[in-house]
Amino acid sequence: MREENFKKITVAENRFEADLIAQTLQEEGITCMIRSYHDTAYDGIFIPQKGWAAVMVPEESEERASDIIAELRKGLQEKKQQGKD
Repeated sequence: MREENFKKITVAENRFEADLIAQTLQEEGITCMIRSYHDTAYDGIFIPQKGWAAVMVPEESEERASDIIAELRKGLQEKKQQGKD
């Protein structure tokens, strides 16, 4: 599998979110790559601007992966809201 066949579909805000997205996509049979924006030379100073990492999937899986990620984030948001009540 070659990297140029992959397309960025979202940006994870932190390592936890990136790992959760990757695990969920893999459980659904979708290969993914996480490309961290963390740069050790600058000690991560660009993460607040760019996010923690890009989530990339094969082009043919883009639509399905986007739907899965949207559902995942919706569920996380609902849990977060329930925790505030």
